[in-house]
Amino acid sequence: MLEKRYKDWIDEFMESWRELNWKKTLNTLDKNVKYYENPLDSPCKDFLEVTNLWNVVANNQKDIDYQYKILSYTDELCIINWQMTRTLMPSNIKQWRYTR
Repeated sequence: MLEKRYKDWIDEFMESWRELNWKKTLNTLDKNVKYYENPLDSPCKDFLEVTNLWNVVANNQKDIDYQYKILSYTDELCIINWQMTRTLMPSNIKQWRYTR
Protein backbone atom coordinates (compact mmCIF):
# COMPACT_ATOMS: atom_id res chain seq x y z
CA MET A 1 0.00 0.00 0.00
CA LEU A 2 2.75 2.45 0.93
CA GLU A 3 4.79 1.55 -2.16
CA LYS A 4 1.73 2.21 -4.33
CA ARG A 5 1.26 5.62 -2.73
CA TYR A 6 4.86 6.54 -3.59
CA LYS A 7 4.51 5.13 -7.10
CA ASP A 8 1.33 7.14 -7.67
CA TRP A 9 3.05 10.34 -6.53
CA ILE A 10 6.12 9.73 -8.71
CA ASP A 11 3.90 9.00 -11.72
CA GLU A 12 1.85 12.15 -11.17
CA PHE A 13 4.97 14.30 -10.79
CA MET A 14 6.81 12.84 -13.78
CA GLU A 15 3.76 12.69 -16.06
CA SER A 16 2.93 16.33 -15.38
CA TRP A 17 6.53 17.20 -16.23
CA ARG A 18 6.40 15.10 -19.40
CA GLU A 19 3.18 16.88 -20.37
CA LEU A 20 4.85 20.26 -19.67
CA ASN A 21 2.09 21.04 -17.20
CA TRP A 22 4.14 22.95 -14.63
CA LYS A 23 1.11 23.97 -12.56
CA LYS A 24 0.16 20.33 -12.11
CA THR A 25 3.77 19.52 -11.24
CA LEU A 26 3.78 22.21 -8.55
CA ASN A 27 0.52 20.81 -7.16
CA THR A 28 2.36 17.57 -6.35
CA LEU A 29 4.74 19.46 -4.05
CA ASP A 30 4.17 20.65 -0.53
CA LYS A 31 4.45 24.44 -0.17
CA ASN A 32 7.24 23.86 2.40
CA VAL A 33 9.22 21.55 0.15
CA LYS A 34 13.01 21.66 0.36
CA TYR A 35 13.55 21.65 -3.40
CA TYR A 36 16.93 21.23 -5.07
CA GLU A 37 17.29 21.95 -8.78
CA ASN A 38 20.33 19.68 -8.65
CA PRO A 39 22.17 18.03 -5.77
CA LEU A 40 25.14 20.40 -5.95
CA ASP A 41 23.15 23.62 -5.45
CA SER A 42 21.52 24.97 -2.33
CA PRO A 43 17.78 24.33 -2.05
CA CYS A 44 15.29 26.93 -3.21
CA LYS A 45 14.62 29.58 -0.56
CA ASP A 46 10.85 29.37 -0.82
CA PHE A 47 7.98 28.09 -2.95
CA LEU A 48 8.07 31.17 -5.17
CA GLU A 49 11.61 30.25 -6.18
CA VAL A 50 10.43 26.70 -6.96
CA THR A 51 7.58 28.16 -9.03
CA ASN A 52 10.02 30.32 -10.98
CA LEU A 53 12.07 27.24 -11.88
CA TRP A 54 9.03 25.33 -13.12
CA ASN A 55 6.98 27.98 -14.90
CA VAL A 56 9.45 28.08 -17.82
CA VAL A 57 9.55 24.32 -18.44
CA ALA A 58 7.18 24.48 -21.43
CA ASN A 59 9.47 27.09 -23.00
CA ASN A 60 12.79 25.35 -22.50
CA GLN A 61 12.12 21.58 -22.66
CA LYS A 62 10.36 19.04 -24.86
CA ASP A 63 10.33 15.29 -25.62
CA ILE A 64 10.56 14.34 -21.97
CA ASP A 65 10.69 10.64 -21.20
CA TYR A 66 11.50 8.85 -17.97
CA GLN A 67 11.71 5.59 -16.11
CA TYR A 68 12.34 4.83 -12.48
CA LYS A 69 12.70 2.13 -9.89
CA ILE A 70 11.81 2.44 -6.22
CA LEU A 71 14.88 1.31 -4.29
CA SER A 72 13.68 1.69 -0.73
CA TYR A 73 10.97 3.40 1.28
CA THR A 74 9.70 4.05 4.79
CA ASP A 75 6.75 6.01 6.14
CA GLU A 76 8.81 9.21 5.88
CA LEU A 77 10.78 8.86 2.64
CA CYS A 78 11.21 7.07 -0.64
CA ILE A 79 14.46 6.58 -2.53
CA ILE A 80 14.19 6.14 -6.28
CA ASN A 81 16.61 5.68 -9.11
CA TRP A 82 15.28 7.61 -12.08
CA GLN A 83 16.45 8.22 -15.59
CA MET A 84 15.10 10.75 -17.99
CA THR A 85 15.76 12.22 -21.37
CA ARG A 86 14.65 15.59 -22.65
CA THR A 87 15.43 18.02 -25.41
CA LEU A 88 16.53 21.47 -24.28
CA MET A 89 15.22 24.40 -26.27
CA PRO A 90 16.01 26.42 -28.22
CA SER A 91 19.30 24.54 -28.76
CA ASN A 92 17.59 21.17 -29.44
CA ILE A 93 20.32 19.45 -27.42
CA LYS A 94 19.25 16.05 -26.11
CA GLN A 95 19.98 15.61 -22.41
CA TRP A 96 20.10 12.37 -20.46
CA ARG A 97 19.87 12.35 -16.68
CA TYR A 98 20.69 9.42 -14.54
CA THR A 99 20.42 10.09 -10.86
CA ARG A 100 19.77 8.50 -7.52
